[in-house]
Amino acid sequence: MASDSQQPAFSSLGKVGKSSGEIGGVEEPLINGGVHGSENYSVVAAILPFFFPALGGLLYGYDIGATSCATISIESATLSGISWYNLSSVEIGLITSGSLYGALIGSVLAFNVADFLGRRRELLAAALLYFVGALITALAPDFPIMVIGRFVFGIGIGLAMHAAPMYIAETAPSKIRGRLISLKEFFIVLGMVGGYGIGSLLVDTVAGWRYMYGASTPLAVIMGIGMWWLPASPRWLLLRAIQGKGNMQELRETAIGCLYRLRGPAFGDSAPEQVDEILTELAYVGDEKEATFSEMFKGKCLKALTIGAGLVLFQQITGQPSVLYYAGSILQSAGFSAASDATRVSILLGLLKLIMTGVAVLVVDKLGRRPLLLGGVSGMVISLFLLGSYYLFLDDVPVVAVVSLLLYVGCYQLSFGPIGWLMISEIFPLRLRGRGLSIAVLVNFGANALVTFAFSPLKALLGAAILFYIFGAIAVVSLVFIFFVVPETKGLTLEEIEAKCL
Repeated sequence: MASDSQQPAFSSLGKVGKSSGEIGGVEEPLINGGVHGSENYSVVAAILPFFFPALGGLLYGYDIGATSCATISIESATLSGISWYNLSSVEIGLITSGSLYGALIGSVLAFNVADFLGRRRELLAAALLYFVGALITALAPDFPIMVIGRFVFGIGIGLAMHAAPMYIAETAPSKIRGRLISLKEFFIVLGMVGGYGIGSLLVDTVAGWRYMYGASTPLAVIMGIGMWWLPASPRWLLLRAIQGKGNMQELRETAIGCLYRLRGPAFGDSAPEQVDEILTELAYVGDEKEATFSEMFKGKCLKALTIGAGLVLFQQITGQPSVLYYAGSILQSAGFSAASDATRVSILLGLLKLIMTGVAVLVVDKLGRRPLLLGGVSGMVISLFLLGSYYLFLDDVPVVAVVSLLLYVGCYQLSFGPIGWLMISEIFPLRLRGRGLSIAVLVNFGANALVTFAFSPLKALLGAAILFYIFGAIAVVSLVFIFFVVPETKGLTLEEIEAKCL
């Protein structure tokens, strides 16, 4: 296994301006399916570099699901198994949002250390933080220690959600890159459903909350072992090579070895040729110059940042947390018996999210990113205005609310859910990808926190109907943004994206 310091850069996620055919005769690298050759790969070998980073998303989703049940368990005088169960709403809020605060810090840390550590070592750090955070939380003797555990786990979330999309994008064959990165969202939802399910089984167990949080430690160990075994991103290694941060020949040879491991026996003898093509392209687009902070807000980088940060911002401020907040009451108004049980409602919606994310995974590399975004967000617009109308004057027709809720959840999982993460992993130029993605992830978690904490006062001030209409109007703006700003990246290598789309 090669260390990260030995393994060059494998993809230039965000560079776009010219196609491979427009780069003055310079051929596009074939690692991600360049147009100059066939990209052979072993399916098994291609899946493993996806699976272990995606466990970081699974653990993130599991934490969301498990926490919703853990807060019920920990407040029970008879089942909490602790003497400090009588927690205030602020303290419960700290348990719930502690991991979110940690994720924000993790995103900031990633901005400063991601390009130095490399994708693989950042994911190793995330796995360690997941393990330590879960262990501290599960064994916490008092409330302050529990909050520290939640915070540590959250830092792991921030690092994992930053590094996993980069590693997957930079190592996946271009023909299935969209499918694999979208599948990471599927893993997040799968983790949520698993968290709800395990939580519902343990919620009536004495000290069940400890087992809920402790259950994530084996997955963190598996993730850590898997990332230790996997090679570093060849594109990251090559970036270090052309930036003079190591011996060019040694890094080139290491990258070739990484490619063989990542592609499997079907790859043949084309690794040296593809590595040289990547090096040529990286030199052409100017990646030999180390990025500065000010460059994030100029030229191609500014456009990539606008696309990436814009998508994850709209992903949150179109009301996803708020719509799900009303799920129980909406289903209850329609007479569903499961509505009285918050856990069952969560599992029901989680399964719907899982199914629709699965559909997105299957079609994203066939239909493309823009059709899914435009179609899915259009459905969200319709559902949000229907929800607003239900709370304003259609409250005697509960079927409208139920259909709107299901339409919203389904359309979100076809569009913003998976495609937002996919686009931010593809759109940034390689030498700025670490920092660019950290800003996008920071915007995502920051907007999530803003919507979550602003929802209750806005609901009290404006009412649910007006709030949903506002979310609908924001969704319309997001449609305009997608139509005019967001490019199509289907089938392009990461280098072609930089050459054609920025």
